This record gives sequence, structure tokens and C-alpha cells, in this order.
Amino acid sequence: MDIRFTTDKNSYKRMTTDELKKLFLIDKLFVDDEIYMLYSDIDRSITGSAVPKEKSLILQSSKKEMAADYFLERREMGIINIGDAGKVIADGTEYKMAQRDALYLGKGIKSVEFFSNDKNNSAKFYFVSYPAHTQYPSAHIKFSEVEGTKLGNTKDANKRIIYKYIQPKTVKTCQLVMGLTELDEGQVWNTMPVHTHQRRSEVYMYFNLKEDAVVFHLFGEPNETRHFALRNQQAVLSPSWSIHSGVATQSYTFIWAMGGENQDFDDMDWVTMKDLN
Repeated sequence: MDIRFTTDKNSYKRMTTDELKKLFLIDKLFVDDEIYMLYSDIDRSITGSAVPKEKSLILQSSKKEMAADYFLERREMGIINIGDAGKVIADGTEYKMAQRDALYLGKGIKSVEFFSNDKNNSAKFYFVSYPAHTQYPSAHIKFSEVEGTKLGNTKDANKRIIYKYIQPKTVKTCQLVMGLTELDEGQVWNTMPVHTHQRRSEVYMYFNLKEDAVVFHLFGEPNETRHFALRNQQAVLSPSWSIHSGVATQSYTFIWAMGGENQDFDDMDWVTMKDLN
């Protein structure tokens, strides 16, 4: 398990792009037949992936970082499959995971195993986990049954659909909120105007990008912004004090996951365009 101790909203101003990437960029996701995990001091999140190609993969705790006998002993997690069909077996219950299906697993689940239906067309499971204080029921959220919310317009190049998989109105959790946003063809902006939310942190994972495409993810305080150049299937950590928005060389999809004090999706401190620097 990789470990990241990030910086504060003053120190980042003196850091180079490479130094910031080492703290906030996640670029080792989706390796065949491996479970990758990154532990961050930002709300003690764990971001990871599992790609069961030639074999199934079992999710295990890391004693040093978690001091837990099993991964979900004191945690909850959200899982979204961005690959081909697969399944997750959690404490003996099988969840068939089509592409873009999601799964919430609550505190107390002892065994989690990832499978692909076809090794030549493997599933790609992306997950985010936060600490949990209460046990809530697991929930399988099928993409085919999630109602999307349409936002933006073609004129501003931000026409998109937001799919809220895990939120208080549909799935009870301790702090995790998670979903997927898909931009229409030819649309490139997400989350503009930008915002922050002091009550929670966020993780963005971008995918459905061609090999030569780039997402420029905006980061930092509104009055002193930075950016990361992200490629396909890379993620970025966003602390509560930072803006998080992106523009790309093509349309794309991204998964957002939040954890912290407030689960209200609309809890955002908006930043006006004139205040961006």
C-alpha cells in the first residue's frame, strides 16, 4: 500500500509540479492481476483498483496502516466497474457487476473477492474507502437503474450527465458519497465555475480518454491555482481547501468520491470567475 502525507494550503504554493504530483496524483491504477491501494492522510481515504484477469483477487488489510484484521473492519467502500463484466463476492454474497455498475460495502464485511467473467475481457474495479463508525447494509447499484441528472450546455462546452450512485437519498453510509459524470461528445469542461467544500475532501478519477488525450485538472486555492496534466485512468486527490475542476482535449468520464463531515451533494462554496487566479 502506498502512503501519502500531503501538504497544507500555504506550502503547496512553493512546490514544483513534480513535487505536487508525488503528493496528489495517482498514476498506478488498473494493473492486471493486482490490487493497488493508496492511503492518504486526507480524511484517511484509501483509493485503489483491482483487475482480476488470470485469477480472482482478494482484498486484504494492511496491518501497518490500518491495524485491522480485515479491510472493512472499521471502514466502508464504494466500488465501480469501468471494465467488462465481472463480479464481487462479499461474505458469500455474489454481486454481478456489469460495466459501470456500483457496489457499496459497509463496515464489518470480512471477505471481498473480485472476479472477471472473461480473462480476455477483464473487469476493472475502481474503489474508494473511508473510515466508518456504523454498519450499514451493502447495496448493489446498477448503472441501468440509476437516473442521471443533466447539467450544463453546449455553448459553454460543459453539457454532461451526473449519476449519483451512493448518496443519502439512495444508499445509507457513514460518510462516503460517490458517483460518475459523463460529458457529451465534444464537451470538455467539468465543474466550472469551480468550488471548494471545507466539510469534505474528494477524489477524481478520469477515464474514457484516448492515449494522446490530456485532462488539465485545476488544483489549489482560488486565488493561486495550479494544474495537473492527467492521462486515461489516472486519479487526483483533492483536499477540502482546493478547487477541483477539469478541461480536456476531448470528452471524457470521471468518477468522483467524497468523504468528510457533510454528505449533502450540493454543499459547495462557489468561486466566481473574477476571483480565479
